[in-house]
Parts: sequence; C-alpha cells; structure tokens
Amino acid sequence: MQYAMLIYETPEAFQSRKNDDQDAYLGAWRAYYKALVEAGVYVDGSPLQLPETATTLQLKHGKRHVQDGPYANTKEQLGGFTILECPSLDAALEWAAHCPAASAGAVEIRPLAPDLKRRVTDRHL
Repeated sequence: MQYAMLIYETPEAFQSRKNDDQDAYLGAWRAYYKALVEAGVYVDGSPLQLPETATTLQLKHGKRHVQDGPYANTKEQLGGFTILECPSLDAALEWAAHCPAASAGAVEIRPLAPDLKRRVTDRHL
C-alpha cells in the first residue's frame, strides 16, 4: 500500500533551509532519507519552496480568484511530501514518527487512491 506523508513545518524549520549543509535539521533529514531508501519504503517525494512563494487559485461563481501565499493561513505550512510503500498504516506511522518534522511541526499520513487515479487517467476522452 502506498501512503503520502505530508510534512508540515514551522517557520523555524523553513528558515533552516537557508543554513549551510552543517545544519542539524538538514542533517536529520539526510539520515532519515537514507533510512527510508535503505528500508525500501521510499517511492518518491520532494520538498516544496517556502510558503510565501505559493499562489492560491479558487473559482467562485465562474471567476478566478488568485491570492499570493498558501491556502491555509497557519503557523505550520506544507513543506513537502514523501510517498512511502508500506505494508500497513501502522508501518507508515512508524516511519512518520521518525520524520524530523514530527517533533516541531506535523506529519500527516494519507493512503493514496490508485483506483481513483485509474478512473481519471485510464479514460480516453
């Protein structure tokens, strides 16, 4: 089963991205990534640019409404995602518990929806 691990980080965590390669938080991420790969559960993933680089679009009454910044106006923002291949939700949660962002932000685990993806991508219009 594949799970998306949505990583929510604090402003301080985003700030650490500007530090040099000796930053402890970045080092923790390197070690975590290596452990995921070595365990064979890492499928894909990527960090995102800083929240202030986001642009949010909504359609209201058929008109586009665009705002600078992320959709959610909260302290923690979506910082990235990782796709895991795990035998169970419990296994995915165990990996999430080791995620460097779990102690300062939040990590959401959500199953992927391959059946819905097939329904969307396999139909030829």
